[in-house]
Amino acid sequence: MTPGARVAAAIGVLDAVRAGEAAEKTLTGWARGARYAGSKDRAAVRDHVFDVLRRWRSCGALGGGEDGRHLMIGALRADGIDPRVVFTGEGHAPAALTGVELAGGHAPSGLDAMDLPDWLWPEFETSLGASAKGAAEMLRHRAPVMLRVNQRRGAVPQAQACLAAEGVETVTVDIASTALRVISGERKVVRTEAYAEGLVELQDGSSQAAMELLEVAEGARVLDYCAGGGGKVLAFAARSEATWYAHDIAPQRMNDLPARATRAGVEVARVESDAITSAAPYDLVLCDAPCSGSGTWRRSPEAKWRLTPGRLEDLTQIQYDILVKTAPLVAEDGCLAYATCSVFKRENEAVVERFLEEHPAWTRARQRVWPISDMGDGFCLTQLFRAEV
Repeated sequence: MTPGARVAAAIGVLDAVRAGEAAEKTLTGWARGARYAGSKDRAAVRDHVFDVLRRWRSCGALGGGEDGRHLMIGALRADGIDPRVVFTGEGHAPAALTGVELAGGHAPSGLDAMDLPDWLWPEFETSLGASAKGAAEMLRHRAPVMLRVNQRRGAVPQAQACLAAEGVETVTVDIASTALRVISGERKVVRTEAYAEGLVELQDGSSQAAMELLEVAEGARVLDYCAGGGGKVLAFAARSEATWYAHDIAPQRMNDLPARATRAGVEVARVESDAITSAAPYDLVLCDAPCSGSGTWRRSPEAKWRLTPGRLEDLTQIQYDILVKTAPLVAEDGCLAYATCSVFKRENEAVVERFLEEHPAWTRARQRVWPISDMGDGFCLTQLFRAEV
């Protein structure tokens, strides 16, 4: 595909997203229908789409409109590319720019420049104060590709050497002891022997750091209550000998966990909702609760445009309910760990404070917040214990 054809394909995907379709679903459908598109073509189209999703408002301002065509005009201008060299009308390229399009568009300002919905800016200011603008700016750019070295399979230097031999360059970062940031060859990671043999896993740096803070004694019983794909319980299991349990309200999210656990060299028991209580108590219950994902919007930028005030309010109730439901599962001297990948106080401190006010038998021992950075996503971890009588 030519550069113009790639842009034309991205325009079609963006129009579908604007009409309400999910970006991933639309990209998958396009790829299945575009048998002529090679892996580099699919990657380029995906990059175009996600670059616009991160910067929807600023691309719209620069392009003079919010349909797929104008958004891509704006994206090219944002990247310092004259759209006339791509919008030629030749072959499968988009039609040449009209006079109105050539004259249209303007430099983004205000919330257009920060690429946030109007209603979300007060939430950022309340939660982040002076760092709100910096966080919004970070969300306009791609997230780093981070790896966790599985210490059951090898050490950090060994992992770096194995990856380098297959064209993936990494550097160590100080956010977590097992964290590597990929600096070249990002798309090769999942095809490497190091990945296939469980030496490395894709995992955000902040998530790794949070799991390192949680102490797991030898022989402990640990429940990852909102396990999803199981990345956090696998991070635990890489460094301790314990009994590991994983649960998710949507069990299909854990479909890949058995294969991942086998690759990592650990055993994780999946438990359904009706079996959780019978397997209790647990020495540690991790609740990585459903949230806005505001700390991860570099990776899933569509979410910041889909989120509504009503949905955010619903999420805070779900988060509180999860704490209430899981607290009785924790052993007498055990830890209830509450985590979100949100930067909003409403989903972090406020939920915990409500729980503590209504459950005075519990106390907060530690809370740690990781800002959005070049090593990790925004993340918050709170450790709760029963208060001493």
